[in-house]
Amino acid sequence: MRILGVDIGGTFTDLYLVDNEAEEQTIHKVSTTPEDPSDGALKGTQEICEMTGTDPGDLDYVLHGTTIATNAVLEHEGVKTGMITTEGYRDVVHIGRHQRPKNYSIQQDIPWQENPLVRRRHRKVVPERINADGEIETPLDEDAVREKAAELKEEGVESVAIALLFSYLNDEHEARAKEIVESVHPDAYVTTSSEVYPQFREFERFTTTAMNASIGPKVVEYISTFKSGLESLGVDADLNVMQSNGGIATEDMVKERAVTLLLSGPAAGILGGKWRAHANAEPDEPTNAITLDMGGTSADIGIVSENEIVEANVRETEIGGYPVMIPMVDIETIGAGGGSIAYLDEAGAFRVGPKSAGATPGPIAYGRGGTEPTVTDAHVALGRVRPEFFLGGEMDLSVEEPKNAIEEQLAEPLGMEPTEAAAGLLQIVNNNMANAIRSKTIQKGRDPEKFTLVSFGGAGPMHAADIARELGIPQTLIPASPGVLSAVGLSTTDLQFDQINTKFAMLGDLSQEELQADYDALVDDVEARLRRDGVAAENIDLELLADCRYEGQGYELSVPVSTDGTVHSVEEIDTRFDQIHESEFGHSFPENPIEVVNERVTAYGRLPSSELVSIPTATEPAEEKVMYREEVYFNVDGETRAYETPFVQRADLRAGHEFAGPAIVAEKDSTIVIPPDFDASVRSHGDIELTH
Repeated sequence: MRILGVDIGGTFTDLYLVDNEAEEQTIHKVSTTPEDPSDGALKGTQEICEMTGTDPGDLDYVLHGTTIATNAVLEHEGVKTGMITTEGYRDVVHIGRHQRPKNYSIQQDIPWQENPLVRRRHRKVVPERINADGEIETPLDEDAVREKAAELKEEGVESVAIALLFSYLNDEHEARAKEIVESVHPDAYVTTSSEVYPQFREFERFTTTAMNASIGPKVVEYISTFKSGLESLGVDADLNVMQSNGGIATEDMVKERAVTLLLSGPAAGILGGKWRAHANAEPDEPTNAITLDMGGTSADIGIVSENEIVEANVRETEIGGYPVMIPMVDIETIGAGGGSIAYLDEAGAFRVGPKSAGATPGPIAYGRGGTEPTVTDAHVALGRVRPEFFLGGEMDLSVEEPKNAIEEQLAEPLGMEPTEAAAGLLQIVNNNMANAIRSKTIQKGRDPEKFTLVSFGGAGPMHAADIARELGIPQTLIPASPGVLSAVGLSTTDLQFDQINTKFAMLGDLSQEELQADYDALVDDVEARLRRDGVAAENIDLELLADCRYEGQGYELSVPVSTDGTVHSVEEIDTRFDQIHESEFGHSFPENPIEVVNERVTAYGRLPSSELVSIPTATEPAEEKVMYREEVYFNVDGETRAYETPFVQRADLRAGHEFAGPAIVAEKDSTIVIPPDFDASVRSHGDIELTH
């Protein structure tokens, strides 16, 4: 079984080819091509096939992580979008809720008002009304829909969002409106809220639908272009794409629900981190991990608690300030990457990021025209990254230019030595990442000392030890092939499809039979979807959840309601909710009635996964693997000074090798920095554990 993972980042595109039968795993990196990300991805695909002697036609699966959807939202590059909604509700997507992004600011930019996904002149209303019981109160005025669709076509609208009141209870009007719009404007991308995510809360549902419509055509174009490019290379395998929920989607699923790709790349990284953390956990011990994916432009932080990836609260999810009501893994993203630019602000304060040099021009060390010092340049100036190791020596790396830029732009104005300025640059970016981790751990009641830090990405292993020291994390894991772990993570998950039904009923008024009937209908829907995608019934797994809250609360908690497809009794669901509420908030109210807000089913279609490969056991001490020793600068106890540091090729290390810091472990896709106060050991599958 040959699986190819392709993950497009801000600076590099990572590729991972695994042949499970031959137990061969190959990694490759190429520069990302921002003008058309598929160009770099296709170039890398061709090169990795040539490197391994693989016929592209022999690939069984191509799995893809992409930032195309996220970038379209953040850069406001969606297509011209229109909306058809219920008469009287034209401005729902503008008004929003009474709660503002900054509660105490009298002057603030509200994203959905400053840069609306659908401009007001393209928001059309039609007479129709479905009431809060899901019953048709006012029939859909089909002539009005035709008229408004014609107006949108005349206005040059490329995509149409249809979002009607209470359509999550009854989608009859939305479905019919879509048919009419497609007949009047056949070239338009048309999406309905009941197709995207049929859940209550009109503002969030309308906005999510508008976002899907805004980015949908770009996603469809990109996926189609990439698929055509693969076919031109001779690839016959299906293209599957990573979703924000941590599952894989088929090409057709992605084209319908483009909005599910918003965290495509970062989600794959958390999956890879979880996979490696679980492989290195003690037997019978749950996996608790903090994943740190630091690439060229940003750092993404995720949490794995008790073997499960923590999901974001649907009510709190947003991208670029726009609320997005779809299932997502809980990721904290900050502007801290190898390309993050260091500078002195107007007050003379030392800053790092969030602005990044990106892939073009990139850090000064890349020699592509960069002029501002970056995080990568600081590592080069401190002697940690060397030209002969960077990308396996395939890419030229300048050493003197970064040193000169740091001295001229940072050290001299601050009255510091250049090495102190470079070390200070790294300390600032480390503090930024440590604070982001605190927001996901300490501020959420999680003790970071009880977690393993799994650090990866091209830059992550250079910062892992310092961040672990800052947070008191006792164990740090640097996975095998850390620079491409997001591409690896693509090969460790399954097809995933979510469906939801808004219920709004008191749990005590429901019977197990009624709940079972509701979930059976949802199960039939998701299973039919996966069967259409070629998944056999025996390869489908189900997860049944209920979003519940105490009567009068404004937020919900998800409660598992089944372990084998048979819904638990009402009494058991009641007890489970109390337990989850106690765990989440430190208290519960067993005497309070519970309301069932949503019924949710997630279906998983099992796919072949990458398998762990053991590395040979060491037969000689690690000391014999040292290539040479050079002076490298480290900041220890507030003092920056040079240490004679051994350099080791990671490919030469074997399971059981142990060595003390300082040390630099170099590999093609990343560099591991081991400070003087850390020890390192190589695990059975090639992961390196750092302790202090």
